Amino acid sequence: MEIPSINFSSTKLPKPVDFKDMILEPPTADMPVFPPIVIAPSNLVAPKGVELEEAPKETEDEEAAHTGQPSLNVPVININLPLPTAEVVATATYAAVAAVATTTLATPFFNKIKKQVQKFLQKKVDKWKENRQKKKKESSTKSKTE
Repeated sequence: MEIPSINFSSTKLPKPVDFKDMILEPPTADMPVFPPIVIAPSNLVAPKGVELEEAPKETEDEEAAHTGQPSLNVPVININLPLPTAEVVATATYAAVAAVATTTLATPFFNKIKKQVQKFLQKKVDKWKENRQKKKKESSTKSKTE
């Protein structure tokens, strides 16, 4: 038995296509320009002969008293955390209690309705299956007698 072979010596391949080199330019973008912000140095002093008007400095306790919002001072990290007012806490509490009470009272009601609907639908499905089986039996007995 002879093994088939292909002779490629007589085939001529086409010359390769000469493509131009692709030059990819780097992308350019307009950078946003922001106006400079001048920040006064911390060691800034007034020149001689100028009198400064001292503004009264408010402490954190006075600031909280002006806003009327209670706050919690964390001494280790020295942060003053604002706390919600009594009105906000009361409103949130009423909403949470109402939601839980409604869910608790409505669950048995909906479970009862769900059971009744399931029973009703199951009876309908059972009746449909029964009628379907009767029709199959009738059609099979008619075809056998004919």
